[in-house]
Amino acid sequence: MTLLRNSPPTAPPSSPPGVAARALGAKKAYGKGDSAVMALDGIDVDFATGAFTAIMGPSGSGKSTLMHCLAGLDDLTGGQVFIGDTDLTSLNDKRLTILRRDKIGFVFQAYNLVPTLTALENITLPMDLAGRKPDQVWLDQVVDTIGLADRLGHRPSELSGGQQQRVAVGRALAGRPEIIFADEPTGNLDSRAGAEILDFMRRAVRELGQTIVMVTHDPVAASYADRVVFLADGRIVDEIDRPTAESVLDRMKTFGR
Repeated sequence: MTLLRNSPPTAPPSSPPGVAARALGAKKAYGKGDSAVMALDGIDVDFATGAFTAIMGPSGSGKSTLMHCLAGLDDLTGGQVFIGDTDLTSLNDKRLTILRRDKIGFVFQAYNLVPTLTALENITLPMDLAGRKPDQVWLDQVVDTIGLADRLGHRPSELSGGQQQRVAVGRALAGRPEIIFADEPTGNLDSRAGAEILDFMRRAVRELGQTIVMVTHDPVAASYADRVVFLADGRIVDEIDRPTAESVLDRMKTFGR
């Protein structure tokens, strides 16, 4: 007589140790039927904890869509995305909002500072909205790192573009999120201010242990990262570790062939 045993339940996929975010078979389609556009076409990718990763690709490659889906700002059509062990596709709107507030930092090209608040108030705003007091030791370290201790009482209109973006990066760091997503963070800055922001972001990873994923079209900006992931037509086509501006530019040239 053969005894039938129930198979043990299969554990749901999650991010392995050392992975801050990941996508599994990530698909994103806009439209339906013959007119549908596949922005993400079954992407599998991990983003390491404590690393600075750049996402690059030609216009329409899906790089911003991938970042928005990883950050819970947009929904997938198929597949899964994780922040740590949390499957974002399993969360309702309320839980997703809480996760974005508590575990994710954002840096956007347009700064998104509140004009009526001071630099310090902008930095602590997400924690104030969540009803949490900042870790003062950590906040002091962030303020020291962004180099704006003497400008904390100034409003955005009294700061340069580079200083405003440093406030935006400080805001993203202040809550000690598991990961920061940066969408073209130097796109509105001149080369000098952009270099200051990129150097600061790199130091935040190396000195503060932060995890950053940045979308950029600029090979020089990508060279500040530890790793560059290249997308084309909604798929990952290559990656480079320890990139230089020259190696990134050479790889980008092949997209036109």
